Amino acid sequence: MTLIVLYFLTLAVFLGLDFLGLSFLVKPVFERDIGTLLLDRFRILPAFAFYAFFIAVLLYFVSWPALKSESDLGRVFLNAALLGAVGYGTYEFTNLATLKDWTARMVVTDIVWGITLSGVSALVGVWGTRIIAQLT
Repeated sequence: MTLIVLYFLTLAVFLGLDFLGLSFLVKPVFERDIGTLLLDRFRILPAFAFYAFFIAVLLYFVSWPALKSESDLGRVFLNAALLGAVGYGTYEFTNLATLKDWTARMVVTDIVWGITLSGVSALVGVWGTRIIAQLT
């Protein structure tokens, strides 16, 4: 039960924050640099696949071990931020290396966002799950 709470709490935080971040931080930068390549509406299946998989990986490498070992929340944030840097950095640096109109501004914006989003989501997920576990 704890794993289910952790997964869905982390997912909810990640989705909520990513909606805000994509809308107000990332999208304006990407529209400025590659606006003609962007879809009017995102594709739900690939988005769902990414979110479901990324949260599962975040839990596997960061959140679940943190709950088991009672790691401090600073370590949870740091480990999740590093995983976010790897995930978002792989995407961004690959695009910068291979795509004509990709810009350094896009790379920095998205990597910083991925670091923040991953760190905060894992931190809140672990913190909230600990609180729920104490209440039950």
